[in-house]
Amino acid sequence: MNKIKATIFPYIIGFLGGYIFYLCHIPLAWILGPMTFLILWRSIFTDYDQFSQPSILKNSSFIILGISFGLSFTKETFLLVGPYILPFLVVTILLIIISVINGVLISKIVNIDRNTSIFASIPGGLTEMVAASESVQANSSLVTIFQTVRLLTVVFLVPFTIQHMFSTNQIAQTIVTTDVNTSNLAFGWYILAGLVGWSLRKVLPAAFVIGPLLTTALLNIIGLNLPVFHDFLLVFAQVSIGVGFGLMITFQDLKSGGKYCGLYLLSTILLIGASFGFGYVFTLITDIDIGTAMLSFAPGGLVEMVLTSSTIGADPAIVSSLQFIRLIFIISFVPSILKFSISKVQNKHLST
Repeated sequence: MNKIKATIFPYIIGFLGGYIFYLCHIPLAWILGPMTFLILWRSIFTDYDQFSQPSILKNSSFIILGISFGLSFTKETFLLVGPYILPFLVVTILLIIISVINGVLISKIVNIDRNTSIFASIPGGLTEMVAASESVQANSSLVTIFQTVRLLTVVFLVPFTIQHMFSTNQIAQTIVTTDVNTSNLAFGWYILAGLVGWSLRKVLPAAFVIGPLLTTALLNIIGLNLPVFHDFLLVFAQVSIGVGFGLMITFQDLKSGGKYCGLYLLSTILLIGASFGFGYVFTLITDIDIGTAMLSFAPGGLVEMVLTSSTIGADPAIVSSLQFIRLIFIISFVPSILKFSISKVQNKHLST
């Protein structure tokens, strides 16, 4: 299969899957549709397992969505979120502790070592958790499989649950946009936003989303009149991300995890339930509405949770702010803390 066909064909499958999911009113249709159809296609037609996705398409899609998220920020967003950062971090730490306990309990039930089980349970980035697990001699292959189960569970279950809990009369499949009278030259600011994301790619997780998001938010707050993207461009960006997921996951990966996948699926469902519970408590002590709070605490990806917030009428700026804080905290501190704690326990056992 030549390179052009290997790139275009998965997007054709992706748009078809997205459109069918859209017609069926499935949440995050333009991400989950392409992902589902590609996973099925690659699992059934193994001869077509040579698909590829150029990094420029994937990264550009993250930039487009990051800019769109940034457009929802106002000065009031920062004033509202500021006082809640500390309690939000406390709840984030509690969710991480629950994840570690789940991992330890699973390791006691089945024949999986504790280190592998813990890193498979943490709601952090798949790549970061796998890399960190290698440093403590965990089984990185199993961590990859079980983190994939966690990712799929969150991406499918949270948007579906949230949308049906807080269904509105106006359900959108893409980010809500409004018409703004601006010159086409104003799109030049988005080149700056993209360059910021590119420059941060080696120092910041999810840089191609977060860099443009923060840049656009700042430009929006200082009063620049910024244009919005056409809906088709937003749909393409979501399809591109769904294609990326679909090319990353196969049924064979999940099958190799065997019967243990069910335990990590159950563990993820328990974690989602706990995050919803904390979100509800958060609404009792703050002015944040329940949909926004639950999506802010949900152990899912920033992109998926912010897109879901747009479909239910929640505040995407608050969701993206708190999910960003959670992401930075988990990626920056959790792997190092876990490695230190596990190494200390291992040395203690060796000394005794």
